[in-house]
Amino acid sequence: MTTTEDDRVLFDADRDTRIATITLNNPTRRNSYDAAMRNLLARRLDEAAEDDDITVVLLRGAEGVFSTGADMDNAYGWYGPAERRGAETAPAKSRPSQRRRLTVDRKSFSFYHNLMGFPKVTVGEIGGYALGGGFEMALMTDISVIARDTKIGMPATRFLGPALGSLHMFFHRLGPVLARRMLLTGDVIAAGELEHLGVFTETCDPGSVTARARYWAEKAAKMPADGVVIAKEAFRLVEQSQAYQGEEVASYLFHAYGTNLQFADGEFNFVKTRAQHGTKEAFRLRDEHFFVPEPTREP
Repeated sequence: MTTTEDDRVLFDADRDTRIATITLNNPTRRNSYDAAMRNLLARRLDEAAEDDDITVVLLRGAEGVFSTGADMDNAYGWYGPAERRGAETAPAKSRPSQRRRLTVDRKSFSFYHNLMGFPKVTVGEIGGYALGGGFEMALMTDISVIARDTKIGMPATRFLGPALGSLHMFFHRLGPVLARRMLLTGDVIAAGELEHLGVFTETCDPGSVTARARYWAEKAAKMPADGVVIAKEAFRLVEQSQAYQGEEVASYLFHAYGTNLQFADGEFNFVKTRAQHGTKEAFRLRDEHFFVPEPTREP
């Protein structure tokens, strides 16, 4: 299946049920997204937010995969052409300036901020993979239905460091112990391992995810639309006052610094490895480098 830039985010508004469905539609790349695709997603969310006949947004991924997050095939592409990265005479793969990193990361975290404060009920239909930014979006939905075998995590911390992503949200919604474990190791785990913690609204068999997510969307859509908006703003106020004070700025600030790491001998440099061996082989070498076998248990 091939997709054009315009149809990588599908939008359907059903005003009879008051539910809008937004589908990440880049299945050949496991619904990862580049800057243009994420901007399109933001526009689709704005369409739903501004439609008074919509109460719920169902967020999903095509072909049973939610999203593997930011497309790292061209990491520097997120910062624009070389001339916009303070590198007028440098090659296309030159590092962006720190001022460019801060400018772009500020805009990136604005997207996640707006998703967390979205005025309609968001329901996540999550299967396959929810990694990186896909994991963040899954955690940010108001009601989340996830398959037990869905692979979740922030593997990019293995080449960008733990100062990555919406730190306040991870600590608030995962808890400090689990957040530290996932960010300091880059572990990718099955969602079923967290079922007992109640991180997601419902964890179920893969074949039930679509129907269960639709059930929750229809249930929430029965609520008074004005009441939902008031409640969402109240939720946001509580979270801002209890958990997120000042940390929103810290998230993009430390992310910008973290993407300019210097690597010591023996540390895994993903960007350099990808340039030498290609993206697919770089991911394999990354996982090989970070693999540590479990100790043998005593009988």
